[in-house]
Amino acid sequence: GSGSGGQPRTLSVSAAFPDNDPAQEALDRALVIAGVGTVVLMAGVSWFVSQRLSRRLRHSAAAARRIAAGEPPDADALAAGGRDEVAELGRSVHHMATSLAARVEAERKFTADVAHELRTPVAGLVAASELLPHERAVELVRDRAQTMRNLVEDLLEVSRLDAGVESAQLDAVDLPSLVRGIVDRVERVRGISGVGIVVAGPARVVETDRRRVERVLVNLLANAAKHGEPPVEVRVEGARIVVRDHGPGYPPELCEEGPRRFRTAAPERGTGHGLGLTIAAGQAEVLGGRLLFGTAEGGGAEAVLELPEPVGPGEAERVPVVERGAVAAS
Repeated sequence: GSGSGGQPRTLSVSAAFPDNDPAQEALDRALVIAGVGTVVLMAGVSWFVSQRLSRRLRHSAAAARRIAAGEPPDADALAAGGRDEVAELGRSVHHMATSLAARVEAERKFTADVAHELRTPVAGLVAASELLPHERAVELVRDRAQTMRNLVEDLLEVSRLDAGVESAQLDAVDLPSLVRGIVDRVERVRGISGVGIVVAGPARVVETDRRRVERVLVNLLANAAKHGEPPVEVRVEGARIVVRDHGPGYPPELCEEGPRRFRTAAPERGTGHGLGLTIAAGQAEVLGGRLLFGTAEGGGAEAVLELPEPVGPGEAERVPVVERGAVAAS
């Protein structure tokens, strides 16, 4: 209505809601239940989806580790169905692994086949060189034929190491005595003289393969004598054998990446086909140890053969001393 003078009047009415309104309480409960249910449902769905993705990613990671270790990939784990990104990743890893494995196997077979095919004519060439009339000609042909023969034998050994068919024949070995015997044979057969042997600490008995340890040590000594400078030193420290020369040292890429076949690492370390250190590293792996390359304190190349731990802590027999002094090679 209107008041006096035609001014409108406003009528306001206020009413308080009751403290316990059933409708309001029902609405609050419905909102709370709906919110909690939505959170729980979304959490369950998210957990299920993430577990599926995580499981497939773990399978891909495990397959990548198998490939890096040289083992064949698990086709069932990698070639799983699906159209999402994870399935595509698995299929890509599977195809990559299959292709790499095929290429590596083809390379290994080629190396083995070539080495086997060369072995017979090289052996005939060595025998025929004995029939040459002039001593100088015989010496030259025999030297080159022997070089080819050594290369063929190295290729066969590399192919066996790549195939993973080599296994160590372990027995208890007194490491210092073994090293002294190897160095003596190297000096007599290969003409490498002036090798100093030092045994640091008590002698240890280790479980290892004598022949493979000799193969590693002979290659390291031959490399040091050919590409390094005297004196050449062999140090036995528990289950470690350290071979050091005083030459220009190993190049940084060899120390970081390890030896590679048919690469002589650096011109200043001489020439060759680069299989000696590759074979040494492969034989060390067969022994269950590892071969590390680095620079010695004070300069020079240093190779460390780390064998598995000794049989037991109580294998010390004596406290050895320096067995032979390091003398410059003639």
